[in-house]
Amino acid sequence: MLVSVYRTVLIYFVVLLVVRLMGKREIGQLSPFDFVVAIIVAELAAIPMESTAFPLWKGIIPLVTLGVLEVVLSYLALHSPFLRRLLDGEPQVVIRNGRIVKEELRRARYNLNDLLAQLREKGIFNVEDVEFGVLETSGRLSVLPKSQKRPVTPEDLGLSTGYEGLPTILVMDGQVLRENLRVVGLDETWLKERLAAYGLKPEQVFLVTLGTDGRLFINEG
Repeated sequence: MLVSVYRTVLIYFVVLLVVRLMGKREIGQLSPFDFVVAIIVAELAAIPMESTAFPLWKGIIPLVTLGVLEVVLSYLALHSPFLRRLLDGEPQVVIRNGRIVKEELRRARYNLNDLLAQLREKGIFNVEDVEFGVLETSGRLSVLPKSQKRPVTPEDLGLSTGYEGLPTILVMDGQVLRENLRVVGLDETWLKERLAAYGLKPEQVFLVTLGTDGRLFINEG
């Protein structure tokens, strides 16, 4: 039993390493090549975990080989448009000026029901409202609504807006993030004084963030 546990744990970390090498992409964003690699990895990982008689190294070597192949081809694809097209394919314009491009649907083997479903998911129920619809290599649909159908923005109204950046996390799970404090030019003393005004200590709060407008958000634990 201990042998099975050991083999499973080892294969788990090897597979985790291979998946990490594939980059920070969701399953729906994987290229065909990445998807094939993921399937093969799953199959190869199952063999040494199911059969203790199967030599462990025979399961690890193919996994590592696939990981190296993934890294090498991904690197080469960064500098080769041809290789990118070969591995990932190309985006296809399936809606142009409010009209469905049937030829592109056929090329992508993408049916009308799928197209309409993805439009509805984006809150668009009329194809005529779409300027361009692009079927990405991941199979997702990117949509540019016609200008008359887009929400009004402050720029459309000639209004100026202030800068909105990401809030800085200062405390998480009761732990002070000193590096984040340093980045915004503050220190732990300042933070403790601000929290003390609310009768709190850092270890008593779940989350503290500092907005770009200087406001402190405090979520008690």
